[in-house]
Amino acid sequence: MTTMEIAMKSHVGCVRQVNEDYFACTIDEQGRVLAVVADGMGGHAAGDVASRMAVELILEELKNTSTLTRDEEREVLMDALLRANDEIYRYAESHPECDGMGTTVVATILTPTGGATAHIGDSRLYLFGENGLSQHTEDHSLVQELVKSGQITVQEASHHPQRNVLMRALGTEQNVRIDLGQITWSKGDVVLLCSDGLSNKVPADVIEMWLRKPLSLQEQVDGLVQYALDAGGEDNITVIAIRNMDKPTDDSQVWG
Repeated sequence: MTTMEIAMKSHVGCVRQVNEDYFACTIDEQGRVLAVVADGMGGHAAGDVASRMAVELILEELKNTSTLTRDEEREVLMDALLRANDEIYRYAESHPECDGMGTTVVATILTPTGGATAHIGDSRLYLFGENGLSQHTEDHSLVQELVKSGQITVQEASHHPQRNVLMRALGTEQNVRIDLGQITWSKGDVVLLCSDGLSNKVPADVIEMWLRKPLSLQEQVDGLVQYALDAGGEDNITVIAIRNMDKPTDDSQVWG
């Protein structure tokens, strides 16, 4: 059975005092990788609460499922994110100090042949394979809308003063729209999930360059995080990378 190599790292960054990112990655009883990255917002305490709630609730929902078709995987991801949205929204309503809190989420269920994805906000999922690096999520941000409408270029978006303004996030409204997708991959390919603390500082060509280096997956992830830190590291930085491998491994789980 093809298995997965997993590497991850989260860093508070060079400026902030608290890491409002939260992540989890586990291999379940069916041999699927379940991975989630969330980037909380809404202030010092509230962002922590929102991202942790999202990841824990989503993973709990995903772990309670059996073998699924790709369509069923997407449906399960949708249901998990919507449940987390309800819980976060209700929590904020009953805790005034958390008013307005929310979080981005990018999540995936991966098998040896492919996977389903779900996201809301500007945390991203990339796929690296023989054809290079491709981004499989579209940011739900103001600058992405400006790019799509032709008002600014991609290059201008990378340093736009409002690049952190989100159009969608989990927990900020009772009803939210989740984007679903799917990927196919093969041995040697890498799926990378990250918060915008990485993607805002590390261009796609640099991510690809690091994933091509003859290093372990953990060394590649460490190098990417260090690149973001060296570029200023104003935000929290979180990365999960999963490589499709060809030898057995022990069941594992990591939280952060």
